[in-house]
Amino acid sequence: MSLFDTTPPGSETDAKRPLAERMRPEKFEDFVGQEHILGAGKPLRVQIERDELQSLILWGPPGVGKTTLARLIARLTKADFVPFSAVLSGIKEIKSVMADAERSRRLGRRTVLFVDEIHRFNRAQQDAFLPYVERGDIILIGATTENPSFEVVSALLSRAKVYALRALDTEEIVTLLQRALTVLGLAAPRESLEQIAAFSNGDARAAYNLLELASAVAHDGVLDAAAIESVLGRKMLLYDKSGEEHFNLISALHKSVRSSDADAALYWLARMLEAGEDRLYLARRLMRMAIEDIGLADPRALEQAVAAQQAVHFLGIPEGDQALAQITLYLAVAPKSDAAYRALNAARETVAKTAALPVPMQLRNAPTKPMKEWGYGAEYQHAHTFEDALNTMECLPDNLRGTEFYQPTERGVEQRISQRLAEIRARRKPGP
Repeated sequence: MSLFDTTPPGSETDAKRPLAERMRPEKFEDFVGQEHILGAGKPLRVQIERDELQSLILWGPPGVGKTTLARLIARLTKADFVPFSAVLSGIKEIKSVMADAERSRRLGRRTVLFVDEIHRFNRAQQDAFLPYVERGDIILIGATTENPSFEVVSALLSRAKVYALRALDTEEIVTLLQRALTVLGLAAPRESLEQIAAFSNGDARAAYNLLELASAVAHDGVLDAAAIESVLGRKMLLYDKSGEEHFNLISALHKSVRSSDADAALYWLARMLEAGEDRLYLARRLMRMAIEDIGLADPRALEQAVAAQQAVHFLGIPEGDQALAQITLYLAVAPKSDAAYRALNAARETVAKTAALPVPMQLRNAPTKPMKEWGYGAEYQHAHTFEDALNTMECLPDNLRGTEFYQPTERGVEQRISQRLAEIRARRKPGP
Protein backbone atom coordinates (compact mmCIF):
# COMPACT_ATOMS: atom_id res chain seq x y z
CA MET A 1 0.00 0.00 0.00
CA SER A 2 1.37 3.39 -0.93
CA LEU A 3 1.90 5.82 1.90
CA PHE A 4 1.65 9.03 -0.08
CA ASP A 5 -0.66 10.44 -2.70
CA THR A 6 0.89 10.28 -6.18
CA THR A 7 -0.59 13.63 -7.13
CA PRO A 8 2.26 16.11 -7.65
CA PRO A 9 2.28 18.93 -5.04
CA GLY A 10 0.96 22.17 -6.41
CA SER A 11 -1.27 20.51 -9.01
CA GLU A 12 -4.87 21.58 -9.44
CA THR A 13 -6.08 18.46 -7.59
CA ASP A 14 -3.66 19.08 -4.74
CA ALA A 15 -4.84 22.68 -4.42
CA LYS A 16 -8.39 21.47 -3.82
CA ARG A 17 -7.41 19.34 -0.86
CA PRO A 18 -8.03 20.84 2.60
CA LEU A 19 -5.19 23.09 3.70
CA ALA A 20 -4.56 20.96 6.80
CA GLU A 21 -3.89 17.95 4.56
CA ARG A 22 -1.63 19.88 2.22
CA MET A 23 0.44 21.15 5.13
CA ARG A 24 1.31 17.75 6.59
CA PRO A 25 5.12 17.65 6.89
CA GLU A 26 7.14 14.87 5.27
CA LYS A 27 10.21 15.14 7.51
CA PHE A 28 10.84 15.68 11.19
CA GLU A 29 12.50 19.03 10.62
CA ASP A 30 9.11 20.43 9.51
CA PHE A 31 7.15 18.94 12.41
CA VAL A 32 6.23 21.65 14.92
CA GLY A 33 5.69 21.04 18.64
CA GLN A 34 5.98 18.02 20.95
CA GLU A 35 9.65 18.69 21.70
CA HIS A 36 9.25 16.81 24.99
CA ILE A 37 9.06 13.52 23.05
CA LEU A 38 10.55 14.39 19.65
CA GLY A 39 13.45 16.66 20.55
CA ALA A 40 17.01 15.51 19.96
CA GLY A 41 17.83 12.59 22.24
CA LYS A 42 14.23 12.08 23.38
CA PRO A 43 13.04 8.44 23.60
CA LEU A 44 10.59 8.41 20.69
CA ARG A 45 12.94 10.32 18.40
CA VAL A 46 15.77 7.89 19.21
CA GLN A 47 13.55 4.86 18.55
CA ILE A 48 12.58 6.19 15.14
CA GLU A 49 16.11 7.19 14.17
CA ARG A 50 17.44 3.75 15.17
CA ASP A 51 14.51 2.02 13.48
CA GLU A 52 13.65 0.26 16.74
CA LEU A 53 10.01 1.20 16.82
CA GLN A 54 7.45 -0.59 18.98
CA SER A 55 3.68 -0.22 19.16
CA LEU A 56 2.58 2.99 20.80
CA ILE A 57 -0.41 5.09 21.80
CA LEU A 58 -0.47 8.82 21.04
CA TRP A 59 -2.64 10.58 23.59
CA GLY A 60 -3.51 14.24 23.23
CA PRO A 61 -6.14 16.84 22.31
CA PRO A 62 -7.37 17.28 18.73
CA GLY A 63 -5.15 18.92 16.14
CA VAL A 64 -1.77 18.44 17.82
CA GLY A 65 -0.23 16.15 15.21
CA LYS A 66 -1.15 12.57 16.16
CA THR A 67 -2.02 11.48 12.60
CA THR A 68 0.83 13.50 11.11
CA LEU A 69 3.32 11.93 13.51
CA ALA A 70 2.06 8.44 12.70
CA ARG A 71 2.50 9.10 8.98
CA LEU A 72 6.00 10.46 9.56
CA ILE A 73 6.95 7.39 11.58
CA ALA A 74 5.78 5.09 8.79
CA ARG A 75 7.64 7.11 6.18
CA LEU A 76 10.91 7.27 8.09
CA THR A 77 10.83 3.56 8.98
CA LYS A 78 9.89 2.63 5.38
CA ALA A 79 6.75 0.81 6.48
CA ASP A 80 3.37 0.55 4.79
CA PHE A 81 0.91 2.95 6.41
CA VAL A 82 -2.63 1.64 6.89
CA PRO A 83 -5.10 4.12 8.41
CA PHE A 84 -7.92 2.51 10.32
CA SER A 85 -10.94 4.27 11.81
CA ALA A 86 -12.47 3.02 15.02
CA VAL A 87 -15.69 4.75 14.02
CA LEU A 88 -16.10 2.96 10.68
CA SER A 89 -14.51 -0.44 11.24
CA GLY A 90 -15.29 -3.65 13.10
CA ILE A 91 -13.69 -7.04 13.78
CA LYS A 92 -14.33 -8.21 10.21
CA GLU A 93 -12.31 -5.30 8.82
CA ILE A 94 -9.61 -5.84 11.45
CA LYS A 95 -9.10 -9.46 10.37
CA SER A 96 -8.95 -8.48 6.70
CA VAL A 97 -6.28 -5.84 7.35
CA MET A 98 -4.35 -8.21 9.62
CA ALA A 99 -4.27 -10.87 6.90
CA ASP A 100 -2.76 -8.34 4.48
CA ALA A 101 -0.22 -7.25 7.11
CA GLU A 102 0.82 -10.85 7.76
CA ARG A 103 1.42 -11.42 4.05
CA SER A 104 3.47 -8.23 3.87
CA ARG A 105 5.61 -9.38 6.81
CA ARG A 106 6.38 -12.64 5.05
CA LEU A 107 7.51 -10.60 2.05
CA GLY A 108 9.81 -8.57 4.29
CA ARG A 109 7.65 -5.44 4.59
CA ARG A 110 6.43 -3.90 7.82
CA THR A 111 2.99 -2.41 8.36
CA VAL A 112 2.18 0.55 10.57
CA LEU A 113 -1.49 0.25 11.46
CA PHE A 114 -2.76 3.64 12.55
CA VAL A 115 -5.97 3.40 14.54
CA ASP A 116 -7.61 6.78 14.96
CA GLU A 117 -9.85 7.22 18.01
CA ILE A 118 -8.84 3.83 19.37
CA HIS A 119 -10.82 4.54 22.53
CA ARG A 120 -14.00 4.02 20.47
CA PHE A 121 -13.21 0.33 19.98
CA ASN A 122 -14.85 -1.99 22.50
CA ARG A 123 -12.85 -4.58 24.46
CA ALA A 124 -13.39 -7.40 21.95
CA GLN A 125 -12.27 -5.21 19.05
CA GLN A 126 -9.16 -4.07 20.90
CA ASP A 127 -8.35 -7.64 21.92
CA ALA A 128 -8.45 -8.62 18.24
CA PHE A 129 -5.20 -6.66 17.70
CA LEU A 130 -3.24 -8.51 20.39
CA PRO A 131 -1.99 -11.63 18.53
CA TYR A 132 -0.85 -9.55 15.57
CA VAL A 133 0.98 -7.09 17.78
CA GLU A 134 2.64 -9.95 19.68
CA ARG A 135 3.76 -11.74 16.48
CA GLY A 136 5.10 -8.50 15.03
CA ASP A 137 2.75 -8.57 12.02
CA ILE A 138 1.96 -4.91 12.70
CA ILE A 139 3.30 -1.90 14.53
CA LEU A 140 0.18 -0.52 16.11
CA ILE A 141 -0.07 3.24 16.55
CA GLY A 142 -3.27 4.25 18.30
CA ALA A 143 -4.47 7.82 18.62
CA THR A 144 -6.84 8.96 21.34
CA THR A 145 -8.09 12.11 23.00
CA GLU A 146 -9.12 10.12 26.08
CA ASN A 147 -6.97 8.82 28.93
CA PRO A 148 -5.63 5.45 27.71
CA SER A 149 -5.60 4.10 31.26
CA PHE A 150 -9.40 4.15 31.21
CA GLU A 151 -10.14 3.56 27.52
CA VAL A 152 -7.55 1.05 26.26
CA VAL A 153 -7.55 -2.55 27.52
CA SER A 154 -4.70 -3.38 29.87
CA ALA A 155 -3.33 -6.20 27.69
CA LEU A 156 -2.89 -3.78 24.79
CA LEU A 157 -1.50 -1.06 27.04
CA SER A 158 1.17 -3.44 28.34
CA ARG A 159 2.38 -3.96 24.77
CA ALA A 160 2.39 -0.32 23.72
CA LYS A 161 4.23 2.74 24.99
CA VAL A 162 1.99 5.72 25.73
CA TYR A 163 3.17 9.18 24.66
CA ALA A 164 1.23 12.25 25.80
CA LEU A 165 1.07 15.06 23.25
CA ARG A 166 0.45 18.66 24.30
CA ALA A 167 -1.73 21.37 22.81
CA LEU A 168 0.34 23.66 20.60
CA ASP A 169 1.16 27.09 21.97
CA THR A 170 0.55 30.37 20.15
CA GLU A 171 4.08 30.63 18.77
CA GLU A 172 3.97 27.10 17.34
CA ILE A 173 0.66 27.67 15.60
CA VAL A 174 1.83 31.02 14.23
CA THR A 175 4.85 29.21 12.74
CA LEU A 176 2.52 26.75 10.99
CA LEU A 177 0.28 29.54 9.71
CA GLN A 178 3.24 31.47 8.32
CA ARG A 179 4.21 28.40 6.29
CA ALA A 180 0.63 28.02 5.10
CA LEU A 181 0.57 31.63 3.89
CA THR A 182 3.35 30.75 1.44
CA VAL A 183 1.29 27.85 0.08
CA LEU A 184 -1.76 30.11 -0.28
CA GLY A 185 0.25 32.95 -1.79
CA LEU A 186 -0.96 35.39 0.85
CA ALA A 187 0.52 37.87 3.29
CA ALA A 188 -0.81 38.67 6.75
CA PRO A 189 0.31 40.78 9.72
CA ARG A 190 1.56 38.72 12.65
CA GLU A 191 -1.23 40.00 14.93
CA SER A 192 -3.82 38.47 12.59
CA LEU A 193 -2.08 35.10 12.80
CA GLU A 194 -1.86 35.40 16.58
CA GLN A 195 -5.59 36.01 16.71
CA ILE A 196 -6.26 32.85 14.71
CA ALA A 197 -3.84 30.95 16.93
CA ALA A 198 -5.54 32.19 20.09
CA PHE A 199 -8.99 31.31 18.78
CA SER A 200 -7.91 27.80 17.71
CA ASN A 201 -6.94 26.98 21.31
CA GLY A 202 -3.92 24.82 20.52
CA ASP A 203 -5.57 22.94 17.61
CA ALA A 204 -3.49 23.24 14.42
CA ARG A 205 -6.23 21.77 12.23
CA ALA A 206 -8.70 24.35 13.46
CA ALA A 207 -6.14 27.09 12.80
CA TYR A 208 -5.56 25.88 9.23
CA ASN A 209 -9.32 25.74 8.61
CA LEU A 210 -9.78 29.31 9.85
CA LEU A 211 -6.89 30.52 7.70
CA GLU A 212 -8.30 28.80 4.65
CA LEU A 213 -11.73 30.32 5.19
CA ALA A 214 -10.25 33.76 5.69
CA SER A 215 -8.16 33.44 2.54
CA ALA A 216 -11.37 33.32 0.49
CA VAL A 217 -12.22 36.88 1.53
CA ALA A 218 -8.70 38.32 1.49
CA HIS A 219 -8.17 41.46 -0.57
CA ASP A 220 -5.19 41.96 -2.89
CA GLY A 221 -3.38 38.98 -1.41
CA VAL A 222 -3.43 40.37 2.12
CA LEU A 223 -5.21 38.72 5.02
CA ASP A 224 -6.22 41.72 7.13
CA ALA A 225 -8.18 42.09 10.34
CA ALA A 226 -11.47 42.46 8.45
CA ALA A 227 -10.99 39.06 6.78
CA ILE A 228 -10.22 37.39 10.11
CA GLU A 229 -13.21 39.05 11.80
CA SER A 230 -15.52 37.86 9.04
CA VAL A 231 -14.46 34.28 9.68
CA LEU A 232 -14.49 34.44 13.47
CA GLY A 233 -17.82 36.23 13.39
CA ARG A 234 -16.73 38.79 15.96
CA LYS A 235 -14.50 41.77 16.44
CA MET A 236 -10.82 40.99 16.90
CA LEU A 237 -9.64 42.04 20.33
CA LEU A 238 -6.19 43.44 20.95
CA TYR A 239 -4.50 40.58 22.69
CA ASP A 240 -1.18 38.80 22.79
CA LYS A 241 -1.06 35.74 25.00
CA SER A 242 2.60 36.31 25.74
CA GLY A 243 2.75 40.10 25.61
CA GLU A 244 1.88 43.09 27.78
CA GLU A 245 -1.87 43.08 27.11
CA HIS A 246 -2.08 39.51 28.39
CA PHE A 247 -0.55 40.54 31.71
CA ASN A 248 -2.59 43.75 31.85
CA LEU A 249 -5.84 41.82 31.57
CA ILE A 250 -5.00 39.09 34.08
CA SER A 251 -3.86 41.83 36.47
CA ALA A 252 -7.19 43.62 36.01
CA LEU A 253 -9.09 40.39 36.70
CA HIS A 254 -7.05 39.58 39.80
CA LYS A 255 -7.32 43.05 41.29
CA SER A 256 -11.06 43.25 40.57
CA VAL A 257 -11.59 39.97 42.44
CA ARG A 258 -9.39 41.18 45.29
CA SER A 259 -11.43 44.41 45.43
CA SER A 260 -14.70 42.42 45.58
CA ASP A 261 -15.93 44.09 42.36
CA ALA A 262 -17.89 41.22 40.84
CA ASP A 263 -19.03 43.13 37.78
CA ALA A 264 -15.55 44.32 36.85
CA ALA A 265 -14.13 40.84 37.44
CA LEU A 266 -16.73 39.34 35.13
CA TYR A 267 -15.97 41.95 32.45
CA TRP A 268 -12.23 41.26 32.46
CA LEU A 269 -12.89 37.51 32.43
CA ALA A 270 -15.14 37.93 29.40
CA ARG A 271 -12.46 39.98 27.64
CA MET A 272 -9.95 37.18 28.07
CA LEU A 273 -12.41 34.47 27.05
CA GLU A 274 -13.39 36.33 23.90
CA ALA A 275 -9.72 36.85 23.02
CA GLY A 276 -9.17 33.09 23.14
CA GLU A 277 -7.19 32.82 26.37
CA ASP A 278 -6.23 29.33 27.52
CA ARG A 279 -9.05 28.27 29.84
CA LEU A 280 -6.82 26.19 32.08
CA TYR A 281 -4.51 29.17 32.52
CA LEU A 282 -7.49 31.18 33.78
CA ALA A 283 -8.50 28.33 36.08
CA ARG A 284 -4.98 28.25 37.56
CA ARG A 285 -4.96 31.99 38.15
CA LEU A 286 -8.38 31.93 39.78
CA MET A 287 -7.20 29.10 42.02
CA ARG A 288 -4.27 31.25 43.05
CA MET A 289 -6.67 34.09 43.92
CA ALA A 290 -8.62 31.73 46.15
CA ILE A 291 -5.43 30.92 48.04
CA GLU A 292 -3.77 34.33 48.09
CA ASP A 293 -6.69 36.72 48.62
CA ILE A 294 -9.37 34.68 50.39
CA GLY A 295 -7.57 31.92 52.19
CA LEU A 296 -9.14 30.84 55.45
CA ALA A 297 -11.67 33.67 55.43
CA ASP A 298 -13.63 31.19 53.26
CA PRO A 299 -11.89 27.79 53.11
CA ARG A 300 -14.44 26.62 50.53
CA ALA A 301 -13.08 29.10 47.99
CA LEU A 302 -10.18 26.79 47.17
CA GLU A 303 -12.52 23.81 46.95
CA GLN A 304 -14.71 25.73 44.51
CA ALA A 305 -11.68 26.80 42.47
CA VAL A 306 -10.44 23.21 42.18
CA ALA A 307 -13.95 22.08 41.19
CA ALA A 308 -14.06 24.81 38.54
CA GLN A 309 -10.71 23.70 37.13
CA GLN A 310 -11.98 20.13 36.88
CA ALA A 311 -15.18 21.31 35.18
CA VAL A 312 -13.22 23.37 32.65
CA HIS A 313 -10.92 20.44 31.89
CA PHE A 314 -13.83 18.01 31.54
CA LEU A 315 -16.28 20.21 29.60
CA GLY A 316 -13.95 22.26 27.43
CA ILE A 317 -15.21 25.21 25.37
CA PRO A 318 -17.81 26.71 25.57
CA GLU A 319 -19.51 24.87 28.45
CA GLY A 320 -16.51 25.19 30.75
CA ASP A 321 -16.56 28.97 30.42
CA GLN A 322 -19.60 29.10 32.68
CA ALA A 323 -17.61 27.34 35.40
CA LEU A 324 -14.97 30.08 35.12
CA ALA A 325 -17.66 32.73 35.43
CA GLN A 326 -19.14 31.01 38.46
CA ILE A 327 -15.86 30.76 40.36
CA THR A 328 -14.97 34.35 39.42
CA LEU A 329 -18.20 35.60 40.98
CA TYR A 330 -17.75 33.36 44.04
CA LEU A 331 -14.26 34.67 44.68
CA ALA A 332 -15.29 38.29 44.11
CA VAL A 333 -18.04 38.21 46.74
CA ALA A 334 -16.16 36.01 49.23
CA PRO A 335 -14.67 37.58 52.38
CA LYS A 336 -11.04 38.49 51.82
CA SER A 337 -7.92 37.63 53.80
CA ASP A 338 -4.27 37.38 52.87
CA ALA A 339 -3.30 36.40 56.42
CA ALA A 340 -2.21 32.87 55.44
CA TYR A 341 -0.25 34.30 52.50
CA ARG A 342 1.50 36.81 54.77
CA ALA A 343 2.12 34.13 57.41
CA LEU A 344 4.01 31.91 54.97
CA ASN A 345 6.05 34.89 53.74
CA ALA A 346 6.92 35.78 57.31
CA ALA A 347 7.98 32.20 58.07
CA ARG A 348 10.13 32.09 54.93
CA GLU A 349 11.75 35.40 55.83
CA THR A 350 12.59 34.05 59.27
CA VAL A 351 14.06 30.89 57.74
CA ALA A 352 16.16 32.98 55.35
CA LYS A 353 17.48 35.25 58.13
CA THR A 354 18.28 32.61 60.75
CA ALA A 355 20.57 29.62 60.82
CA ALA A 356 19.21 26.16 60.09
CA LEU A 357 18.19 25.66 63.68
CA PRO A 358 18.17 22.10 65.06
CA VAL A 359 14.86 20.34 65.66
CA PRO A 360 14.12 20.38 69.42
CA MET A 361 14.86 17.04 71.06
CA GLN A 362 11.27 16.58 72.22
CA LEU A 363 10.10 16.56 68.56
CA ARG A 364 12.56 13.95 67.36
CA ASN A 365 11.69 10.30 66.96
CA ALA A 366 13.84 7.76 68.80
CA PRO A 367 13.69 4.50 66.82
CA THR A 368 16.86 3.09 68.45
CA LYS A 369 17.97 2.64 72.04
CA PRO A 370 21.10 4.85 71.69
CA MET A 371 18.94 7.67 70.33
CA LYS A 372 16.69 7.43 73.37
CA GLU A 373 19.76 7.56 75.60
CA TRP A 374 20.93 10.69 73.75
CA GLY A 375 17.66 12.42 74.63
CA TYR A 376 15.70 12.00 71.41
CA GLY A 377 12.00 12.31 72.19
CA ALA A 378 12.60 13.24 75.81
CA GLU A 379 9.81 15.35 77.35
CA TYR A 380 7.56 14.76 74.36
CA GLN A 381 3.91 15.49 75.23
CA HIS A 382 1.36 13.42 73.30
CA ALA A 383 -1.47 15.87 72.66
CA HIS A 384 -4.26 13.30 72.85
CA THR A 385 -3.49 12.57 76.48
CA PHE A 386 -4.27 16.19 77.42
CA GLU A 387 -7.59 17.91 77.92
CA ASP A 388 -8.91 19.19 74.55
CA ALA A 389 -5.70 17.73 73.03
CA LEU A 390 -3.83 20.88 74.07
CA ASN A 391 -0.37 20.48 75.59
CA THR A 392 2.23 23.09 76.55
CA MET A 393 5.17 21.59 74.66
CA GLU A 394 7.29 24.08 72.68
CA CYS A 395 7.51 23.12 68.99
CA LEU A 396 9.74 25.97 67.76
CA PRO A 397 13.51 26.16 68.26
CA ASP A 398 14.52 27.90 71.51
CA ASN A 399 15.47 31.25 69.97
CA LEU A 400 12.09 31.47 68.14
CA ARG A 401 9.93 30.74 71.18
CA GLY A 402 6.71 32.73 71.14
CA THR A 403 6.99 33.76 67.48
CA GLU A 404 3.55 34.16 65.84
CA PHE A 405 3.55 34.09 62.04
CA TYR A 406 -0.19 33.73 61.43
CA GLN A 407 -2.39 36.68 62.41
CA PRO A 408 -5.93 35.93 61.19
CA THR A 409 -8.33 38.71 60.29
CA GLU A 410 -11.79 39.22 61.73
CA ARG A 411 -13.45 38.55 58.35
CA GLY A 412 -15.51 35.52 57.36
CA VAL A 413 -14.54 32.14 58.82
CA GLU A 414 -11.25 33.67 59.99
CA GLN A 415 -13.15 35.48 62.71
CA ARG A 416 -13.88 32.11 64.32
CA ILE A 417 -10.35 30.92 63.58
CA SER A 418 -8.98 34.03 65.28
CA GLN A 419 -10.97 33.32 68.42
CA ARG A 420 -9.96 29.66 68.46
CA LEU A 421 -6.29 30.46 67.80
CA ALA A 422 -6.25 33.01 70.64
CA GLU A 423 -7.65 30.38 72.99
CA ILE A 424 -5.09 27.78 71.84
CA ARG A 425 -2.15 30.15 72.19
CA ALA A 426 -3.26 31.21 75.67
CA ARG A 427 -3.69 27.64 76.92
CA ARG A 428 -0.45 26.38 75.35
CA LYS A 429 1.65 28.96 77.14
CA PRO A 430 3.60 27.29 79.93
CA GLY A 431 2.60 28.35 83.41
CA PRO A 432 4.66 30.73 85.57
